[in-house]
This record gives sequence, C-alpha cells and structure tokens, in this order.
Amino acid sequence: MMLNNRWINGAIPAVGIHLSIGAVYAWSVFTNPVMEALDAPLSQVSWVFSIAIFFLGMSAAFLGTIVENMGPRKSGALCGLFYCTGLIGSGFAISIGSLPLLYLFYGCIGGIGLGIGYITPVKTLVNWFYDRPGLATGLAIMGFGFAAALAGPIISNLIINVGLVNTFYTIGIVYFIIIMLSAFFIHPVPEGYLPEQQEHKDRRKQYTANEAMKTWKFYALWFMLFINITCGIALLSVASPILQETTGMSAVAAASIVGVMGIFNGGGRLGWATLSDYFGRDVVYTGFFVLEIVAMLILGNVQQVILFQVFLFIVMTCYGGGFSCIPAYLGDVFGTKHLSSIHGRILTAWACAGIVGPCIISAAKEMLSTYQDTLFIFAVLYACALVVSAFLLYKLRTE
Repeated sequence: MMLNNRWINGAIPAVGIHLSIGAVYAWSVFTNPVMEALDAPLSQVSWVFSIAIFFLGMSAAFLGTIVENMGPRKSGALCGLFYCTGLIGSGFAISIGSLPLLYLFYGCIGGIGLGIGYITPVKTLVNWFYDRPGLATGLAIMGFGFAAALAGPIISNLIINVGLVNTFYTIGIVYFIIIMLSAFFIHPVPEGYLPEQQEHKDRRKQYTANEAMKTWKFYALWFMLFINITCGIALLSVASPILQETTGMSAVAAASIVGVMGIFNGGGRLGWATLSDYFGRDVVYTGFFVLEIVAMLILGNVQQVILFQVFLFIVMTCYGGGFSCIPAYLGDVFGTKHLSSIHGRILTAWACAGIVGPCIISAAKEMLSTYQDTLFIFAVLYACALVVSAFLLYKLRTE
C-alpha cells in the first residue's frame, strides 16, 4: 500500500464510501415498486426513507467517538457491514411482504451504516489535505450528493430486469465490495507527514466532542447547519409542485429540473468547499445566507421560468455547500484531533431538519394557500441564521 499518497489513501476511498452510501438519495426510484410489492400506501412507504435519514444523523452523533477510536479502516468496514446488511435485509423483508421489517433493515440498520460511513473519512481527509481541507471534504461529500444521479438509472434498470428483491440483493453485494475495498485503502496520515507549521497549528487547543458542546460556538454552528438544511430539504421535497404552480411547467418538465437541481447540489458541495480554502469557512457560510435571502425574496415574486430556475439552482449550491464546508469549519474552530466525533454530534441538525423542513412547508402551504408565499418564511429563517453566522465570523476574526 502507498502510505504517503493522499489520493490513494484518502480522497479516492472516501469518494468510494460516499458514492455507495449516497445511493440512499435514490430511494424515490424504489417508492412505487415497494408500494406495489407490499400493497402499502405512499404515507407508509415514505417513512422508510425518513427513518434512514433520522438514524443517519443520530448514529453519526452517538457513534462519532467510536468511529474516532476505531480509525477510518475499521469504521469503514463497519459501515459496509451495517449498510449492506440493511440493503440485503430489505430484499428479504420485501420477499416476505413485511413493511415493519423493511423499516428495521433499510431504515434502522441501513441508517446506522449511513451515519458511520458519512463521518468515517472526514478527519482522515482533513489531515491528508491539511493545505486544502475544504477541497478534501468537498470531494467526499460531493460523492454523497452525486450518488443518486449515478445510482438512480442503474437501480431502475435492475428493477426492470431482475426484479425488486434481487435488485436489493445485487446492490447490497456490489456496495459491500466497493466499501470494503475503500476501507482497505483508506489510511490515517503516517507519522511525519504533516509539515512543521501544521504540527504547530495542531498544538492549539483540541476540543473533545463534550468540550465542544459546552461552547456557544458549537450551537451557533448547529443552528446555521440546521437552518440551511431545513430550508433546502423543504424545497427539495416540493420542488416539482412549486415549479408547476409558479411557472406553469408540466410535470415532466418539472421532474427534469429536479434532476438538474441534484447536479447543482453536488457541484455546490465541491465548489463552495474549494472556495472556502481561499476565503475562509466563516466568510463562505455567511455568504450562503446572504445569497439565500436574496434568492427567496426573488423566488417569492417572480414567475419567469428561467429566472426562477437560476435562483433555485443558486439555493441548491448553497444547500450542498453547507454540508461540505461544515467539517472543515468545525476543524477551524475546535481543532482536528476529535473532528469525527464533533462532526457526528453536529449532524443531529440534519436528523432534526429532515423532519422539520417538510413539516414547515406543508403547514405553511395550508395556511398561505400557495407555495410561493411560503418562500418568504424561509427568507426570515435564513435571516436569523445570517445574524448568527455574521456574529460568529466577527468573533473568530477578532479573537
């Protein structure tokens, strides 16, 4: 093994893990076939995905310290074990017609694998790419964002050709091989790899997860991430009906735009994270909320198709960028020694936002009648996050 190659022992394995677990975002491809196979309504089947995302956030929080102690190779293998057991078990659950068992395998067991896999490469990448931590985490988390675009068509074809149950078995085996290979190659930085100036930088106070959670900065970052995900995931959940209602698009055209939104979501993860290496995570995160406020105010007042799409895509880049910039931002504030466990704790914001975001937009739609009017509520939420982000930026730059 090439122990001093940060691409072979860091970036490529990390992308391999995230491309595998990111296939969870392709769940919509399974929705109709699962409904038919189990003779279950959408309201029950949609809980499978919600449970998986909830367990992703909570397992990342509560298993972060374990991942930290195990190291990236063992935790990567553990991710593969849980995630792929969840996929293969899902096939078994469908074969016997059990929705509760599907909740258990795909939602709970698979979700735990998602959480472990999501945080596994973070600290390793930040250390390998000490000079470009934003680029490093952006590469991996971009893989998570783009995974659905790759997995969706493949899964759809598999369902047609081999059936739903065999599709779960197939992807479970394939992803197990990819994740295990990635876990074999990923490796912490060897002794003496970090340059002297970086080692001096790392002698700053290195917070443990518990110590970080006793600071106001942790909760400021949690709130910023929570608002960014809440509003972004709410828009994603109703993107097609918003486009149809506001611009008069057909359902087919709106569906194609939703696919393009995924590209901007993934591209934003790499683009914004790379820019953060030059301008600082604090500046970039504050910029997210400025752009998102402007976008919400414009989207709430326009019906022109192209203009509406442009600002929707801008919001999606910021949504994706929020995920990719947060690990390096945490490293800037709390040090990198316990980054995996701190990152895991802050991902509880994702678990909460996954439930709160769709609830807010559904309730607001009922109260205000149109989706477009609900966007002003998001502008207010983004404004609250901007105040917190600007204050944190000020404190970090003046301390």
